[in-house]
Amino acid sequence: MGRNSLVSVALSLAALFGSTSHAGAQSQAEHVVLITLDGARHQEIFGGLDLELLRSISGKTPVESHPSYTAFWAPDVEARRAKLMPYFWGTLMKEGSVAGNASLGSVARVTNGHHFSYPGYSEILTGEAHDREIDSNDARQNPYETVLEFVRRKLSLPRNKVATFASWQIFSGIAEHVPGATMVNAGLQRSESRDPIGQRLDELQFDARAPWDLIRHDAFTFDLAMDYLQRERPRLLYLALDETDDWAHDGKYDQVLDSLARTDRQIQRLWTWLQADPEYRGTTSLVITTDHGRGRTVADWRSHGNTIPGADEIWMAFVTPASARRGEWRGQAPLYQNQIAATIARLFGLDLAELRPTAGLPIAPLFDLGRQ
Repeated sequence: MGRNSLVSVALSLAALFGSTSHAGAQSQAEHVVLITLDGARHQEIFGGLDLELLRSISGKTPVESHPSYTAFWAPDVEARRAKLMPYFWGTLMKEGSVAGNASLGSVARVTNGHHFSYPGYSEILTGEAHDREIDSNDARQNPYETVLEFVRRKLSLPRNKVATFASWQIFSGIAEHVPGATMVNAGLQRSESRDPIGQRLDELQFDARAPWDLIRHDAFTFDLAMDYLQRERPRLLYLALDETDDWAHDGKYDQVLDSLARTDRQIQRLWTWLQADPEYRGTTSLVITTDHGRGRTVADWRSHGNTIPGADEIWMAFVTPASARRGEWRGQAPLYQNQIAATIARLFGLDLAELRPTAGLPIAPLFDLGRQ
């Protein structure tokens, strides 16, 4: 093959996968925030309130009388989802983009074969599915180094500059392979804040217990993370919220809707603060996704796992200076959960393949500023 042919092939590969020099020149971030909403269905993200699911919990009361109907229903799908998550659709997706709406030809899926939480979170953080090693939600240390540890190691960051705040206690193991490699606060755990508000939150989380084992309310997780963000100013922050899954398992669809609406307000607080702070404004990338889908119907929406159709269907949202994409992805090649870790690394100008050559590739269209 001649020199010109080799150059042509190299340029083609760079356009497809995103070259290292391209990443360093156009897409390197100073800060990244990753947010996951446990088991949050794409049906609500893209379609808002599901009337059949609300009707299924309304009993003999007309669904039109239910408070959730009053709060979140609209006949038009775009108006309906905007009533549920007004900041996400009214502001954030005008600054960023979201994939996973199959009705527009955008597909996002997990690659692990289990379709529940620990395997999904590990796939997000390691860039691979490990179906044999990670086949339960049992408390155990992640067998593999995560992108959180990788970013800290490659950028030679102090431990406090890579932080995870999670509502589920099991994240003490999920987030890192080496205990203590990063800062992890998960479940009912004190943050040891020096701020009076943070100290009060440390106490209140034990007084206002969630109705599930190993879980604290997302409100505490979020506010403790905000306190930490302002005090310690991390480069990489992971916020893992849980109540969208917990209420769904309990069959309380109205509480699922309330959780999504509350999360929308929390994202507004977070992004507004980031854009008001000189250090974070214009230098921060935001990635929002979920660990798994769940059932599509009245009969199975409460559940997930590899026997539930639809439990492999996820969604991903991005707000980043690296990308000019706006709104919903359309007619794009499928995206996979195992691409998120490499995408986070690439946002920092790093190549996850150095750690794990078989990991999913970065999401290339995010790093092509000329392609919409």
